[in-house]
Amino acid sequence: MLRFQIPLIMVWAAVALGASSDTAVAQSQLGTTIRLATHDLPPYQMIEFDEDNKPALKGLAVDMVTCALDKMKINYEITLTDAKAGTLGTQTGVYHGNFVASANKARAKYSKPSVPIIFENLKWYLRKGSKIDPNDPADRLNARYSAKFTTSKWIHLMSEGYNVVMRPQKADSLLNMLLVGDIDVALEYELIFQHYMEERGISEGQFIKIPFRSQNMSVHFSNKFLSANPSFQSYFDTSVLSCTADPR
Repeated sequence: MLRFQIPLIMVWAAVALGASSDTAVAQSQLGTTIRLATHDLPPYQMIEFDEDNKPALKGLAVDMVTCALDKMKINYEITLTDAKAGTLGTQTGVYHGNFVASANKARAKYSKPSVPIIFENLKWYLRKGSKIDPNDPADRLNARYSAKFTTSKWIHLMSEGYNVVMRPQKADSLLNMLLVGDIDVALEYELIFQHYMEERGISEGQFIKIPFRSQNMSVHFSNKFLSANPSFQSYFDTSVLSCTADPR
């Protein structure tokens, strides 16, 4: 089942996937459909249209999550919404969990991460020819930095005293700001920027890439859900590891 509502510019989609369960973890513990939230973040999760213009939820993270849940043989529903709604919904019980996200203190207050489903590299991006060194404390105020607004990356830049300018809501906006010179340095995941560069036909040779750190991202299941279903996390984690070793 796939439904779209388009109030103004927001797109909402609910995707019901999976099969009825005959496993103990699904029936004796859950007894219902597991509800997960995600948000548009190519290439991890996104809506794609087939030749008949039918929409489907796709992406690296979606593939891993659905693989794990299919191996568990449980009913599940994945809702594509915005990141804030997914977080709030997990906190309030609308959803049992949300993905994909890195672990931090804020998320730890209401949820527990699964084993990683995405292994990514965070990198500094600068226009070719730039002499700025984002790892040099002296350059923190001498250059204009940005990351997606309100994300952990944005918060890190602010807390570490970088000269943060602009407030891009999406990675493609961040990339455009770097291209046109509104900022000097962008901090973003490598696969995300690669996706938008390929989409726009931009060569990576236009940029300098400087490693920042590796980052794992997971599904974050609500503490309330895990308390009511104590065996679920171990089943899910085992399924993820199985999918990593032998997808589908």
